[in-house]
Amino acid sequence: MQDAIVTGFRKVPSFAEGLVRDLRVRWALNEAGIAYETAAVEVSERHSESHRRSHPFGLVPVFAADGRTMFESGAILYRIAETSPALMPEDADGRAETLTWMFAALNTMELPLNELSVLDLQHADQDWAKLRRPGAVEAVRTRLDALATWLDGRDYLTGRFSAADILMTTVLRLIGHTDLVAEYGPVKRYQTRCEARPAFRRALDEQIAGYRESAVAA
Repeated sequence: MQDAIVTGFRKVPSFAEGLVRDLRVRWALNEAGIAYETAAVEVSERHSESHRRSHPFGLVPVFAADGRTMFESGAILYRIAETSPALMPEDADGRAETLTWMFAALNTMELPLNELSVLDLQHADQDWAKLRRPGAVEAVRTRLDALATWLDGRDYLTGRFSAADILMTTVLRLIGHTDLVAEYGPVKRYQTRCEARPAFRRALDEQIAGYRESAVAA
């Protein structure tokens, strides 16, 4: 994979630092040992014509490599994983299991966890959000309980680290402002294990450093 470029936001509110989804792409590239450069777009310019040519919905990340441009973090991770045995097993059974858990992280887990994150971090003072929150917490607990059962006795989702673990860990980070994950021992240990990986630490440090540099420049 040549000429890899990851585009994220130049600066975000403090509550969003470490949560923006270009972190997933940075982490995957670090795990795969693929060199990359970064680019940034201002949040205020995300709906500009130039950015929407790369991401029709005006979001991030955007990923370019080998003359191709992609958006959607799950699709980007799949593309990176296809080039790296560190992220995707080479055997058919392992690939099938990894893909299953990649989609489980993005669909079954991320939807309820992201809802709670948005309620708490963006709308906490609004009456409708206060009314919705108990139901959102219940939905999150249901998912965490099932995930804890699966992870009990396992280090990683499929027995070895893969792209699925990058997606699942970054999804769990969405509710890091709560104590919910800590209530489920296998899930908490799993998240801690994944976040202790050097590639994650590098990716997170790089993302945060980019925000800090932008703040200084401003």
